[in-house]
Amino acid sequence: MWKKTLLLMGLITVLITQVYAQSFSFGPQLGYYKAQDADKGSLMGGVAWRLKLMPALGAEASINYRQEKYADGALTVRSWPIMVTGLFYPIPMIYGGVGFGWYNVTFDYDQSKLPFIEDETIQKVGWHFGAGVELPAGPKFKLTGDIRYVFLNYDFKAIPGRGDLKSNFYVLTVGLLYVM
Repeated sequence: MWKKTLLLMGLITVLITQVYAQSFSFGPQLGYYKAQDADKGSLMGGVAWRLKLMPALGAEASINYRQEKYADGALTVRSWPIMVTGLFYPIPMIYGGVGFGWYNVTFDYDQSKLPFIEDETIQKVGWHFGAGVELPAGPKFKLTGDIRYVFLNYDFKAIPGRGDLKSNFYVLTVGLLYVM
């Protein structure tokens, strides 16, 4: 399913950029994030596609993998967020962004700490906003860096006494985009 989704996203992106965009870029992304009540922060990785539709307006689509632990390791949350972000460039190298993400999430419970609670997979939609910089790194590359805050509250009712855990998070990302 993921291969088909990525292939479709790539094909649509290439077709749209050939017709409408001033520039199209894609490349790897690496980030650090910390959910409010997660045990600790963690790294995430993925890939991003950017379209610059006009000098002050652009869009980004990305897919990443992230994993975090809650309740002293009793719960591991794994997700593959597919995010779409509208980008506004008030000046050429600085942007603000707002968008949403679709999160395919697996709750993996440690059976030694939480027996009788079965793992589950859900889909969740979250919203985000943030700002960043996009710097030229040669004639065919851009270096990006941003900070985003993501509103994504999971339902932790399965963990006794932990139903009030918060899973909103901030993420710092850097990327190296190849400009086509």
